[in-house]
Amino acid sequence: MGAPQIHQRFAPGARLPRHRHAAGYLAVVIDGAYTEAGDAGRFRLTAGQLVHHREFEAHGDQFGTAGARVLNLPCPPDAPPLPVGRLADLDGVVRLAERDPAAAAALALASLNPVCDERDWPDLLAADLRADPSLRLDAWAETAGLAPSTLARGFLRAYGVSPKRYRAEVRALKAWRCIASSPLTLAEFALELGFADQAHMTRALVKLTGRTPAAVRRVAGRVDSGPTIHSTPRPTPSR
Repeated sequence: MGAPQIHQRFAPGARLPRHRHAAGYLAVVIDGAYTEAGDAGRFRLTAGQLVHHREFEAHGDQFGTAGARVLNLPCPPDAPPLPVGRLADLDGVVRLAERDPAAAAALALASLNPVCDERDWPDLLAADLRADPSLRLDAWAETAGLAPSTLARGFLRAYGVSPKRYRAEVRALKAWRCIASSPLTLAEFALELGFADQAHMTRALVKLTGRTPAAVRRVAGRVDSGPTIHSTPRPTPSR
């Protein structure tokens, strides 16, 4: 999906299933409240807050009893990766967006203050999976004192997707964001991120972006130096 329309109104109790946008954008909450769970984490958003959706990130939304009005702005290419924050001048951003959405986006980012949410174990697991897409779910569950079935059900309820699928998708996102700058060959890079092999990474990136790893590097002016032979390939985590 591309970026959504600039103004959106959501009814009380509305729900948006997990979905993905190919283009990045900034969502400003004008009024109301909702919870968003996605590839950047889970956030409880209220009026005056902004959430930054980077390209190819997926998220789902659950709206509260008052619904919400949301202003969607174009995302500047140099936008910081901060996923959520509170605006110092919500009214100024909304007024400016009527005549210049790009300028409103710049003002929003310039006046953005970070916010911190209290996090429970699904959010901690999501953060750990983003940091390490090779994380073993059974080991994490044992450390947290949770049964694997409890882990799977609780994460699905919070994020709208199983922890295994979340792990696979954040691994693909990490590959997309880092592949052009990594000095490793494509085969080495695939193993570094926990893919079974280069072909596994290629399938994941094509599914996410429609582009192969080699094509991403060509666009960035990089040419892969060729495969490296590894005596012991790293298997993809299965649990």
